Amino acid sequence: MATDTVTEVFEEHRPVLMGVAYRMLGRVADAEDVVQEAWLRWSGADRSDVREPRAYLVRVTTRLALDRLRQTRARNEAYVGPWLPEPYVTDFGDTVADTAERAVLADSVSLAVLVVLESLSPLERAVFVLREAFGYPYAEIAVTLDRSEPAVRQLAGRARRHVEERRPRYEVDPVERRDLTERFLAAATEGDLDGLMSLLAPDVRLIGDSGGLAQAPVRVIESADKVGRFLGGVMRKGVSDVTFRFLEVNGGPAFLVLSGDKPDSVFQLDIADGRIQCVYIVRNPEKLLSLAVD
Repeated sequence: MATDTVTEVFEEHRPVLMGVAYRMLGRVADAEDVVQEAWLRWSGADRSDVREPRAYLVRVTTRLALDRLRQTRARNEAYVGPWLPEPYVTDFGDTVADTAERAVLADSVSLAVLVVLESLSPLERAVFVLREAFGYPYAEIAVTLDRSEPAVRQLAGRARRHVEERRPRYEVDPVERRDLTERFLAAATEGDLDGLMSLLAPDVRLIGDSGGLAQAPVRVIESADKVGRFLGGVMRKGVSDVTFRFLEVNGGPAFLVLSGDKPDSVFQLDIADGRIQCVYIVRNPEKLLSLAVD
């Protein structure tokens, strides 16, 4: 296989490899490292007997991500305050034509689901990602993980039950979610606390992630009154030289807060019954590096 062809084949499958690695790890930098290592393995391998490059590359990437996940578990356990995945810019665009497939991919990369995936074992997480997000057959997953097919089916069932029991039920209508996100930002920037409160569900939750490297709540805030008071304090304090940029992260609308040209935070909302059910705020500067404005 010529060098140009080797590169072209890998680049063709890079989005899938990145999707697998990110869903496994929840950090863009770690996923990029894994995909880069997969490229080194691919470019240096004897590819004469590789009949299906995509299957081969997904297998290599999954195994590398499993190794990285086991290494980073201790880091996440020592994390200061609530943990959220690193915001991952997603724009399926024309790459996913099927609406149902796009919905599955968006759901499997959502902040709510990725938080639940953190409580799975590494093997359960790998099976869930490959089966539920990408639809791989059990037999192929068994080869990837060097496990028997019955064992993989058992892992899949256990992971699916765990996720279904713990994942919150939120609407994913993109138009309504974008509308409420815009109204939330408008009320916040205009100092309209009453308008902001009218958007919150009574049992709304606010989860802030700073890793101890920026100001953010060290615990999850619950109830409209407490969340409203916190957001009111944020509104009064403000951010210097602030601008906002809408973007799609983790399969849904969000907005990036910039102080000057430096990313300050990412806000994303989960919606149900026309109200905001959860406010996610990522302020850990290490998790905002990939969103830096050129």
